[in-house]
Amino acid sequence: MLISHYLHHLKLCTKHQIPLAAKNIHAQIVKSGLNQCQPLSNTLLLVYGKCGVLQDAHYLFDEMPQRDHVSWASILTAYNQANLPNKTLSIFPLMCTIDGLQPDHFVYATLLNACASLCTLRLGKQVHARFVLSPFVDDDVVKSSLVDMYAKCGLPNIARSVFDSILVKTSVSWTAMLSGYARSGLKDKAMELFFRAPVRNLYAWTALISGLVQSGNGVDGCYLFIEMRREGLAIADPLVFSSVVGASANLAVLELGKQIHALVISSGYESCLFISNALVDMYAKCSDILAAKNVFHRMLHRDVVSWTSIIVGAAQHGRAEEALDLYDRMVLAGVKPNEVTFVGLIYACSHAGLVSKGRELFKSMIEDYRINPSLQHFTCLLDLLSRSGHLKEAEDLINTMPFKPDEPTWAALLSACKHHGNTEMGLRIADRILSLNLQDPSTYILLSNVYAGAGKWEQMSRVRKLMTVMEVKKEPGYSSIVLGKESQVFHAGETCHPMKDEMLGLLKELDAEMRKRGYIPDTSFVLHDMEEQEKERQLFWHSERLAVAYGLLKAVPGTCIRIVKNLRVCGDCHTFLKLTSSIMHREIIVRDATRYHHFKDGRCSCSDFW
Repeated sequence: MLISHYLHHLKLCTKHQIPLAAKNIHAQIVKSGLNQCQPLSNTLLLVYGKCGVLQDAHYLFDEMPQRDHVSWASILTAYNQANLPNKTLSIFPLMCTIDGLQPDHFVYATLLNACASLCTLRLGKQVHARFVLSPFVDDDVVKSSLVDMYAKCGLPNIARSVFDSILVKTSVSWTAMLSGYARSGLKDKAMELFFRAPVRNLYAWTALISGLVQSGNGVDGCYLFIEMRREGLAIADPLVFSSVVGASANLAVLELGKQIHALVISSGYESCLFISNALVDMYAKCSDILAAKNVFHRMLHRDVVSWTSIIVGAAQHGRAEEALDLYDRMVLAGVKPNEVTFVGLIYACSHAGLVSKGRELFKSMIEDYRINPSLQHFTCLLDLLSRSGHLKEAEDLINTMPFKPDEPTWAALLSACKHHGNTEMGLRIADRILSLNLQDPSTYILLSNVYAGAGKWEQMSRVRKLMTVMEVKKEPGYSSIVLGKESQVFHAGETCHPMKDEMLGLLKELDAEMRKRGYIPDTSFVLHDMEEQEKERQLFWHSERLAVAYGLLKAVPGTCIRIVKNLRVCGDCHTFLKLTSSIMHREIIVRDATRYHHFKDGRCSCSDFW
């Protein structure tokens, strides 16, 4: 009777997530001499794991005089739930060597879940091979875990083979296969499977939507979310919200993000930590940094992701001092920064020219937090040095860092040489880059522009011929603008828009007023061998100018104009946008390929340093 009493109350502790009560019951079990009871010890182990008190779970596990399959499944699951799949895989061999046990179906499923979390295909295949030779080879639960593992490792066809072998397909196996197809970008197969599923519950919808968003099909994910809402499905789990908020962020669709935020509030999930983190990131990426800060300040609990999201957001919006102040507050709050935090901080220094502070943070990351800098950290430091004109130090860094410099690293230095007018060094770096096996089309474009800017037309022609041989295509420049429910995309040189005449008229008026204020088109940004007048015409039809003209004509007077551009804003367009904000008394925010520019009263948040 006493054992049943303790088991009942331990289950309540798990249900209501009360680890302190579980510890009190544990003490009573020890006092009553029942700590040798295997069912009680296993249940305690399960409670500690599910309540997140891993240290207590590990201590209890080590003290158990006898451990069975349930004990091992419980401790391995506890490590998985604590996001420590490496630990799960590292301690598993002790089950065989110390306790003399072979894994059962529960343990196999737990090991495969760990492999899926780490996307470690080699170990996953080893577990699969061992499972095939075991007495549990027909277990459908383990097969569902195999489907999930292969799907997350990017092998949806193998996942499908395992899926088809499952005799009784549960919602778990359907969901795993759906997610696998969607994450791999196989939208048609995912949709076909989705409509064949016997039950299209919230988890199936979430798997499909989340997978599509992760594979870059954010628009389809958003439309499916709307369809799910139309079917009246109750959202009993907030995970789907984070996916749609993430899609809004990637697409920079602020209005949709706001609507999802309202739905999050009405559904009672605003206090959910990972949803609030996603909202901070979304507002920052949708160029509304003030809304991002409002969400951040309302959060009752903040983790490293919360702080890092707002720090990176402030950095991207040209608020370097604010980003550094947030970092100081983060440290005072006792939150330990991670690798991504330092990427954001050094990025902030890079775009504000804070060389000494950037060096200091790089050193602190290594010495104070024992974080080994990755190639991305070195690239950020290189960007800081090269942007600030410390080109020799930047080149020395490339030659001494413990990583082989990749194509983007050399390209960053070459871009800085071009920006600072160091033609001699730029040509030397360009010649070195040409010896690499180039993959990124933008590197070819940069090389071509450097040679053209130096008047080296023969070398530029050689690069262009190489681009043709390699079938490299330049990504066409475009800018998009959203006004309410309407979205417009403009490409450079576009001449077939229904409002072409009105836009052209406004651009001519703005150009005339700018020239009165001393504006002279900077045709150095048109890197083609053509007449000066033709170069000015090329600048006139850049996509961001068309988008701004359209926004000025169609947006509600006085409202902020928000534009998203796929390439970096050129220097002449940057000047044009500053002057436009002053002439029209409008705030213009442009999210380009590298950062956010807030144009207001003739100034930009980047202080012309980008």
